[in-house]
Amino acid sequence: MDQDSHCTAERELLEAVSRITTSSTTSPSDEGENQPKAEISRQVRKENPEKDDTQDSSATLSPNSSMTTKELQEYWRNEKRQCKQIKLLFEIPSTRIVEHHLSKYVMYKIIILQTGSFDSNKSVIERRYSDFEKLHRNLLEEFSEEMEDVTFPKKTLTGNFTEETINERKLAFKDYLRLLYSMKYIRRSKKFIDFLTRPELQEAYGCLRGGQYTKALEILLEVIGLQERLTRGNPVSVVPTLCAIVVCHKDLENPASAFEYGEKALSCLCVHTSHRYYIPLLETMITLAYELGKDFLSLQEKLEEWKKKKDPIRVFTLKELAVREYVQ
Repeated sequence: MDQDSHCTAERELLEAVSRITTSSTTSPSDEGENQPKAEISRQVRKENPEKDDTQDSSATLSPNSSMTTKELQEYWRNEKRQCKQIKLLFEIPSTRIVEHHLSKYVMYKIIILQTGSFDSNKSVIERRYSDFEKLHRNLLEEFSEEMEDVTFPKKTLTGNFTEETINERKLAFKDYLRLLYSMKYIRRSKKFIDFLTRPELQEAYGCLRGGQYTKALEILLEVIGLQERLTRGNPVSVVPTLCAIVVCHKDLENPASAFEYGEKALSCLCVHTSHRYYIPLLETMITLAYELGKDFLSLQEKLEEWKKKKDPIRVFTLKELAVREYVQ
């Protein structure tokens, strides 16, 4: 195909996908869901509701003129998938009492399921009363209007470990999470997402820094699915986790798996080439592609193109970036 034909094909592709995304940007199910009255008041404060999906990120993307036809097709495929509403269900089937030195508390087992999916998509986490309490306090600071009608189970001086109290709180916390998730501004907020993912990510990165790559990888693979579903409108936010998985696989000498997750991370950054992970990831992918006997010239071209546009600066390696995540 000559250059003029190639440009014409790209232009036609852009026009076609532009029509597609224009007609499917808003999710009917999202707009039509039954939301608590408290959320409606938020709409008065938000002057442009069409940007709700990406309030915590730069997820409203624009195709880059330097992208290839293949990259454009993949980009718009991902965009169309993001338009589909994903709903999560929260269950708290059991608890356990933990006694540690002078402290004693109840851990609530939370199962998070995607609607219409099998058990393979579920995520399992544990949180204690103080974790829920901290979440509630943090949300009140930012979402006072939405939280107006949200009740939180109060702590009592006695009887916190009776079967009756624990069962009541299981139901209360289940309803609490369901109600928070029903409010789109809250479910997409960093504070809510951190409550569901941060403890596990902190543990995983701690293992990574300690050279426990197998354990770190196990935790990261558990949390990435939930993280992706929670941040569906902001794929860039999962890049650090994907890159940590790449680092673990690479150090465990699983180059094929490392390359697979690296491709996922690169697809999230296709129009975010200024992201701090972009160049370290590209360099790692070039190394992996060479090791696997894959085409690395296209990756090398992207790297050289970036270097021509940017001033020479010190860039961390992918592993150096990963070990710096979640450092207190």
